[in-house]
This record gives sequence, structure tokens and C-alpha cells, in this order.
Amino acid sequence: MQQLKTKVLIIGAGTGGYVAGIRCGQLGLDTVLVDGGDGLGGTCLNVGCIPSKAIIHAAGKFETVAKAAGGGTLGITAAAPAIDLKQTVEWKDGIVRKLNAGVAALLKKAKVKVIKGWAKFEDAKTCIVQTEDGEIRITAEHVILATGSEPVELPFLPFGGDVISSTEALSLSEVPKKLVVVGGGYIGLELGIAFRKLGAEVAIVEMAERILPLYDKALTDPVAKWLETHGVELHLGARAGGFGDGKLSITTKDGEPLQLDADKVLVTVGRRPRTQGWGLENMGVAMAGPFVKIDNRCATSMKNVWAVGDLTGEPMLAHKGSAQGEVVAEIIAGHDRVFDPVTIAAVCFTEPEIVSAGLGPNDVAGRDDVIQSVFPFAAIGRALAIEAGEDGGFVRVIASKADHRILGMQAVGQHVSELSNSFAQMLEMGAVLEDAAGTIHVHPTLGEAFHEASLRALGHAIHI
Repeated sequence: MQQLKTKVLIIGAGTGGYVAGIRCGQLGLDTVLVDGGDGLGGTCLNVGCIPSKAIIHAAGKFETVAKAAGGGTLGITAAAPAIDLKQTVEWKDGIVRKLNAGVAALLKKAKVKVIKGWAKFEDAKTCIVQTEDGEIRITAEHVILATGSEPVELPFLPFGGDVISSTEALSLSEVPKKLVVVGGGYIGLELGIAFRKLGAEVAIVEMAERILPLYDKALTDPVAKWLETHGVELHLGARAGGFGDGKLSITTKDGEPLQLDADKVLVTVGRRPRTQGWGLENMGVAMAGPFVKIDNRCATSMKNVWAVGDLTGEPMLAHKGSAQGEVVAEIIAGHDRVFDPVTIAAVCFTEPEIVSAGLGPNDVAGRDDVIQSVFPFAAIGRALAIEAGEDGGFVRVIASKADHRILGMQAVGQHVSELSNSFAQMLEMGAVLEDAAGTIHVHPTLGEAFHEASLRALGHAIHI
């Protein structure tokens, strides 16, 4: 068996692991990265964030042409569109391959040794990696765990055949005629909306009383309106049952049994940390429920064993893992760092999109020491010019009455995901309303709604 010693051993090549690897290499640390999952870039690059946004983009293009064919839009007419989903998926796969190659080149430039194989830990600092060419025993001074997460499987709806996870949904060869989505969170809605745009009949089954239950109702109402307008069947407060003979059994909110026709059943009821199959139980690290417990340096209870990304808990977002990976690399290199962000912005790529950063209205309910200000996109020229001003979208700012410190920002509307970094930056910098109001915002842009919301909070909005 080959023996290998290294300064830093990283398990998992997702957004947390590969970023940690690149930063370790930049800092001159001898680093080995073991990739045993979805490939370089992990879930996000291969079967999550990037491919889903590619399919969502293609669905939007298809919908635009379909509108033009259905009586015209903006004075544009077109013939009825058709889609070869197999070709669309091949285009999506090409994007993934290009990004895979990019990550590989960056790791090579940083002199990170990448080993393709599945690791199994014998103790906290030693693992055996099973590769195509045999086994390698690796010992390390520091270990960074970045194993990510995986879709939750329901025992009565096991994955296989026509019961699929988001991974299989992103590689279908044709658009299903009837798609039932179990789970009304962001993954289910993003994909459900995309397939509805592509022509599928879509039904959504959600246990909660409304879609996207982690967001406030004002943010989710425009999405619910889109679903209703586009004929998406919603079963809220309902429970899914078994699937067979092309029918999914559910129990409605009123306790009535119902069967839904389905060519495919997409189960998106959440994700769980990937803790099984790689010897976590042999490492002696403390747990926090299903997650690996860490402190504000991403350190586990075992000395020189670190954990980043979805393995460490909510929010299970790619950009959180990347930021943690950088912090850990710099700590190992001797820098004084902690992971203590003011906010980690979240985005739903639904129709319309949702973004949230910092405190929301549910977090400040009942408080009389805050200001809440909302500005509608219907009063923003750029929004109207791109047909984004008539779906109920808006920007909301929440701030302290005493010192006008901005505490949170949310938005719903077309393309609002592009506002997320501005929101996070304002919160991270400790901005006050006057900072936002005093910044000259470019016209015409959607960002003007943030400017106007801040002005409105101060009592002198211009365009409303």
C-alpha cells in the first residue's frame, strides 16, 4: 500500500474543499485533496447550483419564445417552439466540464495534489483512500472535512426509476408530461417552475401551509401568484405517500386521500450532511445534532481537525462553505482569522427570484425600535422596461430607529439575485440608511429600488 504524508489533507472537492485547497496552496502549504464525490466542484458545480441555473436559463428562453408564439409579446411573434431536452442537457454538461477543468487548473497551479477516490478514516489524522490503482494511506498534520450534503430520501419514496432527486432531474432526456414535486422549498420550486416553463404539467405537494415556509409571506406571494397564473397545481398542508402505476398517493390538508398522475416524482424535501461511509465515527469529533460541531474558527473538538460547508450546519449554502474554506486555510498558515460573518445572503432562483440578507420581518415582529420600508418595482423604470414591474416585486429595508443601522434587506422580483452581494456588503460594512441614501445609484437599474427604499425609510422617497 502506498504511504503519503502531508501538511493538509482535505476530504471533499466541493466549494468548501477546493477553495480551501487553492488557498492552502497559495499560502505554501503541502496539500492533498481527496475527491470521492461528484467531481471537482462538488454538488454545486456538478449537480446543483450551476447546472440548475443553466436549465432555469434555458427554460426562461423557451418561455419567451412560447409567449411570442402565443399571440406575440412586445411586438415580437414567433413560431411555436420545441425543445430537445437531451441537447439542452448536453449544453449544460458542457458548462460543467468547462468549470471542472477550470477548477482542476487552479488546483494544479496552487500545487495541490488531487487524488480521485473514496476516503475511509482509521483515526482523526489517518485515512485510506481507495483509488482505481489501489489503496493509499494518507497521514496529515491537519485535516479539513468538506464532505458536503446529499438529498434526503423518504422511506416510502425511495429514489429509483421514476422517483428522482434533483440530480436526476437535471439530466432527464425529455420533459416529463406530468411532474409531481414533493417539497415546496427552494430546490423543488426552482426546478418545478423550470419544467412548467418547458411545458410540463406540474403539481407541488408541501406539508407546510404555504410554499417556501422559511421566508415571510410577502416575499413568497409573488411566487405563489406565478404558480397560480401558470396552472401549477398546489397541494399545501398535504403529505405524500407511495408511488406506483404512474400515480402518487397523497393525503390532503383535509385528510382526504388523493392520487396524482405522474410520469416523474421529484423528491426535494431537504438535504442532510454526508456523514456516513467515510469513517467519521473513528475520528472522535463532537456532533451538533446531525452536523459536525465547530467553533468560530471552524475547528472541531479534535485538535487540527477542521470542518467546512454543509457538514457544519445551516445555512447549507455553497458560498458559506467557500468562505469557511478560506478562513481555515489561513488559520493553518498561522493567520489570525475567525469565521464571523454579519450575514450570509440567500437566494431563491424561482419566478420571480427572492433574496434575503440579515433580519427579516419575522425576526423583528413586535419590535417598535425598527423601521421597515418597502419600495415596489412597479415604480422603477428599469423594472417596467424588462417586464419586471408587474409581478408584485419589491425591495424591503429594515433598520434601527435609534441609529439607522441597516439590519436586513429582502427583495422579490426578476433578476433580484444580482442585488444579493450589495445587500450583504451593506450589512457587513455596518451601513446606515444615510449611507445607502447618499450613494448615487445608476439609472436605470433595479438597484434604484434599494436606494428608494432607504430614502423612504428616512421619510423622503422621490419616486413614490
